[in-house]
Amino acid sequence: MNNHRKESRRSFVKKIVGGAAVAGLASKMVPLEAFSKWNPESTDMATRPLGKTGHHVRLFSLGGQATLEKPGTEEESIAIINRAIDLGVNYIDTAAAYGRGISETYLGKVMKERRKEVFLATKTNDRSYDGSMRLLEKSLAQLQTDKLDCWQLHNVRTDEDLKKIFADDGAIKAMEKAKDEKIVRFLGISGHYDPHVLRRGIEQYPFDTILMALNVADRHNASFIEHLLPHAVRKGIGIIGMKIPARGRMFREGGITKMEQAMRYVLTLPVNTVIVGITKMEELEENIRIAQSFRPYSAEEMAHLEDLAKPYYADASWFKVSW
Repeated sequence: MNNHRKESRRSFVKKIVGGAAVAGLASKMVPLEAFSKWNPESTDMATRPLGKTGHHVRLFSLGGQATLEKPGTEEESIAIINRAIDLGVNYIDTAAAYGRGISETYLGKVMKERRKEVFLATKTNDRSYDGSMRLLEKSLAQLQTDKLDCWQLHNVRTDEDLKKIFADDGAIKAMEKAKDEKIVRFLGISGHYDPHVLRRGIEQYPFDTILMALNVADRHNASFIEHLLPHAVRKGIGIIGMKIPARGRMFREGGITKMEQAMRYVLTLPVNTVIVGITKMEELEENIRIAQSFRPYSAEEMAHLEDLAKPYYADASWFKVSW
């Protein structure tokens, strides 16, 4: 990459990071030495406003994949969910498709007792009205709740998806009906394939939240940071980042080696929170420790991390369209 390109990239990062501060999204800065003083029972994790929803979400949120979507892990999954809430996590994201209902079922066993402690989001991967309504009924039963805080369109990939969703018998009609009947408070859209498709989605409909793929390798192909994130910020949509460790593919000798680097990079962007699927309890506590001690990177540090990830960006963003 030539020097002009590097300077342009740093200018872009400064602009978007500066936009986060203007929008009131910048988190409190904590010295790195705080990592060695972490109190494992503390719930002192900064919050950011989740768009216009009125909910102040913690920097780290729990994703419903990894252990939480695997059969035969009920006891471990319930322990992870409870521990996350005990440590201050107040946003949990799942989907009807995760483990074909396993994730929602495990979460439901905790939500039965602790529903009021979290902002609960799930998704429909059906593009039709009828199919989405059936999924909603199933999700509510599995989650053991009668209301969702947010119901999202799952993994919107193509313009054909948008066409089906916004058809007269499309999923958006189911979402609107659920909101009108106060079964759902907010509506969201999610995706990790093509930022332009998601941008057209948020231009077509006033979604409350957006769940998008954001990681250190993002800017090297089909960049969500460049082509989607600024538009979501401008619209005041609640922004949730995902694919931070890219299921472990982000970490490589000579490249990004620590979860701290991966999470701090995304949290420096104008996002409200990040969700991560947890494999074991130690990962949960590490991620919460990173969120508790978060301080933003400089534009130069962000560009350096992007350079480290460039040699293997395709592997770290396998879920994207290739441009």
